[in-house]
Amino acid sequence: MTPKTNTKPFDLEWVRSQFPSLSREVNGRQAAFLDGPGGTQVPQRVIDAISDYLRGSNANTCGAYATSRETDHAIAAARSAMADFLGCAADEIVFGPNMTTLTFAISRAIGRELKAGDEILLTHLDHDANISPWRALEERGVKIQFADIHEKDCTLNLDDLASKITSRTKIVAVGYASNAVGTINDVKTVVRLAHEAGAMAYIDAVHYAPHGPIDVRELDCDFLACSTYKFFGPHMGVLYGKREHLARLKPYKLRANTNAVPQRWEWGTLNHECIAGITACVEYLAELGRQSGPVAGGRREALHAAYRAIQAHERKLMDRMLRGLSEIPGLRLYGISDPARLESRCPTFAVRIEGHSPLELATKLGDQGIFTWDGNYYAINLTERLGVEQSGGFLRIGLVHYNTEQEVDRVVGGLRSSTLR
Repeated sequence: MTPKTNTKPFDLEWVRSQFPSLSREVNGRQAAFLDGPGGTQVPQRVIDAISDYLRGSNANTCGAYATSRETDHAIAAARSAMADFLGCAADEIVFGPNMTTLTFAISRAIGRELKAGDEILLTHLDHDANISPWRALEERGVKIQFADIHEKDCTLNLDDLASKITSRTKIVAVGYASNAVGTINDVKTVVRLAHEAGAMAYIDAVHYAPHGPIDVRELDCDFLACSTYKFFGPHMGVLYGKREHLARLKPYKLRANTNAVPQRWEWGTLNHECIAGITACVEYLAELGRQSGPVAGGRREALHAAYRAIQAHERKLMDRMLRGLSEIPGLRLYGISDPARLESRCPTFAVRIEGHSPLELATKLGDQGIFTWDGNYYAINLTERLGVEQSGGFLRIGLVHYNTEQEVDRVVGGLRSSTLR
C-alpha cells in the first residue's frame, strides 16, 4: 500500500526528548552537537536495548539453552530491521565492526578474481574507507582510476566518470554522499554506467544514511555499506550484498565458520549487544515516521515517512545555515552553496575562514559548547585535491534532524565572533 501523506508537523520537541545526551552542558551552556558526520547521538531506547541484552541475554550463538537462543533471535531481529531499512532480504545483511572492515573483507574476496590490468574506478569525493581497501589491490597489478570533481561546487564529474569506465573496469566504488562537503551523488546513474560495462558497483552510504531513504533494489547496486553509529545507533557496520555475490565470492574466513550466507562473511564472534541496539535505532526511526502522520503498511513504510519528515526539517536548517554562512567575511564554503539546490546536498558544511585555522575555529566553538570537527575526516583525497590538506583541512559543521534553528544561529554567531580581532 502507498503511505498516506504526513498530516502532522515535525515534532522536534519529541525528537530531542528521545536523546538524553542533548541535555549536556559545557561551560554553563547547553551543548550543540554539530558533529553528526563523525557519529550521531543515540536515543534512550538504544541504550536500553544494549544494557538489557547484557543484563539478561548475554551468550554466544547456536547454543541449546535460553540465553543463546535469545542471542540468535536478537541477531535475526537486527537483520530483519536492516533489511527493512535498506529494502532487501534479511540474508543479504552482513554485520561487522565498521564499514571499513567490511569493505576490506569484500575487496579482498573480489581481489581473488582480479588480474593484472583489471581496473577499479574510485572518486576524489570519497572517504578513505572506500578508497584504501581498493587501492590495496594494486599489489596484484590492478590499476586504480579516479573520477574527478567539479571544484567550484564539489560535485562529481559524471562525464569524467563515464569516460573512465571501460571493458577493463571491474569495480566502480562511489559514495552516496560526501562526508566532507555534503554532496549527494547520482548513484543510480553510476550503478547503471557500471553495469553497462559489466562492472560491479559498490556504494558507501555511511554519510547518506541519516539523511535520506535507501532502496538497494531500486539502485540495483551490488554492494552497499553503512555504519549504524552514523544514524542514531551503536558503533557497528552493516553491509548489503546481492545474495548471488555473497554466495559466489570466496571470503577469507576460519574453517569452522559456516559457509551459509550471510554468516560466512562475519568474522569471529559478533558484537551481540550492539546488534541488539541496531534494532532499537531502526525502531526509533520507524516511530518517528508514525509520529509524523498516518502510515499505511509496516516498518519499511514508516521509515520512508520518517525520512520525508527528516528531509523537510533538515532543508530548513540547511537554508538557514547557507544564508548565515554567506554573511561571514572571509568565509569560504566548499560544496553546493545555492539554496535552490538543497536536494543535492546533505546538511554537512565544510568551511575555511581566511586567517584562522580549522582547529582554531573548532576549539573556540568547542569552548562555547558547540561541537564541530576539524581536519580531513578521512576524506584525504578531497582535501589533497582541493589543496587544503597541509593547512588543516576544513572546519566541518554537521547537522542532523535533532538539531535546531537556534543551534544554527549559535554556530553562525560563534564563527562571526571568532573572526573578530
